[in-house]
Amino acid sequence: MLVLDIDGTIFKKDYTATKGVQNTLKNLVHAGIKVVLCTGRMYAATKSIAKELALNTPVICYQGGLIKDFLNGDKTLWEKSMDEELARDVISVLKARNIFFNLYINDELIVEHDDRLVREYVADRNIKYRVAGNCETLDLKGINKILAIDDDVDLIQNLQKEMAERYKDKLYVIRSTTRFCEFSDPGATKGNALRFLANMWGIKKEEIMACGDQDNDIEMLLAAGTKVAMGNATEDLKKVADYITDSVDEDGVVKAVAKFIGEQYAL
Repeated sequence: MLVLDIDGTIFKKDYTATKGVQNTLKNLVHAGIKVVLCTGRMYAATKSIAKELALNTPVICYQGGLIKDFLNGDKTLWEKSMDEELARDVISVLKARNIFFNLYINDELIVEHDDRLVREYVADRNIKYRVAGNCETLDLKGINKILAIDDDVDLIQNLQKEMAERYKDKLYVIRSTTRFCEFSDPGATKGNALRFLANMWGIKKEEIMACGDQDNDIEMLLAAGTKVAMGNATEDLKKVADYITDSVDEDGVVKAVAKFIGEQYAL
């Protein structure tokens, strides 16, 4: 089983995968190896990427908050939604500090007001969003996650540290990029979702390789037998990795596959 983050791992900054990555993943699928996308992205966006890459496995979305099987009627296999009152509290804190945020409710992207940040976000990911006005009045049942976005990377770093302490043992608060701070159910981690699929398929930890580049991939790597950090990964992720491959721009995933799974798959 090969578990892959998307952005910064198989997708470059232009949100495309190289031919080398595409061909390598196709070879692995044809060989019967389960290739699983494991991302903070919403399901709608992840599903289209999985189809584009010709994958045949369920996808892990929302940092592990949702697993869906797009080849089986979009069947939900695993779901960990946020507590509604905690979500409301996060929203009130972010609004008080004038920090822009995305809400994801039942796989719909919702914002309070139109903004450059959300327009850039959806343009890069080819998804839609809805402007809802005051989000504190919304029905938050089925909220997948909250994403705070700011160009000030120090603000996001400090926000993550502060909010992780504020909601300790109540919410999973993690940075997924230097500009993104994400809030989700404490059980919604990439590691938990990976273990769920491994148990479902009867795959042992030592038969799993995981590759990622950001702090939100730490739990994913810890759940795998072979832990690979991209050359462009954060320092914290590199600390837990068994191996640091080349960067995403240098086909680091392809080289890791050649090293640990087999050179015959890597192109």
